[in-house]
Amino acid sequence: MKSIIIAGPSRSGKSTLARRISKKLGYYQISIDKLVEVFQNAYPELDIRLNWNRDKTTENIAPFIGHYLGVFSREGNFVIEGAYYDFEKIASILKTYGISDPGERFELIGLVQKDKTAEEYFRGFRKYDTEGDWTYSLNDEDLMKVAEDAVEYGEEMYRKLLAHGFRIYDTGKNREEVFDVILEELKDK
Repeated sequence: MKSIIIAGPSRSGKSTLARRISKKLGYYQISIDKLVEVFQNAYPELDIRLNWNRDKTTENIAPFIGHYLGVFSREGNFVIEGAYYDFEKIASILKTYGISDPGERFELIGLVQKDKTAEEYFRGFRKYDTEGDWTYSLNDEDLMKVAEDAVEYGEEMYRKLLAHGFRIYDTGKNREEVFDVILEELKDK
């Protein structure tokens, strides 16, 4: 069975889906957010930080992700999830491992929330955020800025996922049903 890459913007359900895949199918779960946090603490000179500058963080961590995926591409027992993917840089690194098409070695799952407004993101943050979420303690004005960015980034991520061959699932509505469909599809492979 192939390892799995789950990509998508914030709050699309990447971590939740990865936990379910881990629990139901026995995959080892890897969170790119946790990897970024490790790099932030262990190697501050690399300037890799959570929730600071998404583009810079994505660019800086891409070589590690590319090499990690290349080295472990034959293991077939992990699910890696996150939003910090520089697909072009990762793809060029994977080529050094003989992987010209990531879809040949990995299940590529993209999660998006199409047609979701900033106000809907805002309400979702307020309703579902816990103390562990970086958006939890933001005031309304700052949280609305994050919500507006989520709309823009969601569209950008959707285009990138399409361009890189990800099977895309909309988790904006009926999220649980979408996860059930994905799990069934994975079981059948």
